[in-house]
Amino acid sequence: MDDRIHDHAETLVDWSARIERGDDVVLAVAEGAHDLAVATARVLGERGANLISLYQSSEIAREYLRAHDGEFEDDPGYQLALYEQADSVLYLGGSHNTAATADVPGDRQNAYSRARQAIQEARMDTDWVSTVHPTRSLAQQASMSLPAYEDFVYDAVLRDWEALAAEMADLKEILDAGSEVRLVGEGTDLTMSVEDRTAVNSAASVAYDSHNLPSGEVFTAPESPEGHVTFDVPMTIRGKRVRDVRLTFEDGVVTDYSAAVNEAVIGEVLETDEGARRLGELGIGMNRGIDRPTDSILFDEKMAETVHLALGRAYDACLPDGKSGNDSAVHVDLITNMDEGSRLEVDGEVIQRDGKFRWEDGF
Repeated sequence: MDDRIHDHAETLVDWSARIERGDDVVLAVAEGAHDLAVATARVLGERGANLISLYQSSEIAREYLRAHDGEFEDDPGYQLALYEQADSVLYLGGSHNTAATADVPGDRQNAYSRARQAIQEARMDTDWVSTVHPTRSLAQQASMSLPAYEDFVYDAVLRDWEALAAEMADLKEILDAGSEVRLVGEGTDLTMSVEDRTAVNSAASVAYDSHNLPSGEVFTAPESPEGHVTFDVPMTIRGKRVRDVRLTFEDGVVTDYSAAVNEAVIGEVLETDEGARRLGELGIGMNRGIDRPTDSILFDEKMAETVHLALGRAYDACLPDGKSGNDSAVHVDLITNMDEGSRLEVDGEVIQRDGKFRWEDGF
């Protein structure tokens, strides 16, 4: 087994999830993540944690959802209880087919998401972490050979996270003190409020309220967006490739949308519920180990010189005590480049220009 797989597992358990002796851990394993699951189980055993593993197959999910009549029972108690009792949930992605659910009707996916919303909330109340094992299907999706993709993944995952956390703390401080963020670029001029919000220094650890490995972004929960934004980084949503999405916001709500490819997918997302037409996240990518889009949101949203906005649910970590953010059964990220010709402003001050932050060489 590649030594980097064991290093990945140790980073996941120790740095990201902060697992301790006696913790109750759910390990959710995709079809292609077996080797990482084996390495992670070994590390969990060495740490004295309690383990239950689940096999999570997108192909199984496809068969179930296509066969079902669409009348899903709300929050089955046995499934809810598992996550309510767990301390940590570790998601090991790496499916055999990244488009396995592409032919599941969108309304059925929406119904399933709505019926499982309390389960989703219970999972997110744990110290959950999501990561991915490099597989041939993901390499193919990224238009890379498997060895090249493995190098890419481990360059993004096995980083000096303490050093990156210190750099991202500067941006967090700016956003925490700010009131309004403006994004300007080709096809984009959008303002949004971040007043009274708390940005998360997403340094790939629950100790930083961060739940993805790799990570490398600073994110917050904006409200009241006004203007328009074009997302020029292609991505797969619900098993379908989407390109060049454009959203128009008025009074904080999406009033118009388009896409060059698979526009109907965006329409399906927006129809999930009322909250799906509002923003739940503004995220700013800062991981320079991720240097190209790979059609995987886990990596692409952290890519340096990008910004992503999510339709749907806001994260509680960004909200003041006692205040509710945008609520939705979905959280769908869309990414725009912030490279040449773009700028990010906070309260009228340019913080990033042409992909470089004001503390970086070349700003």
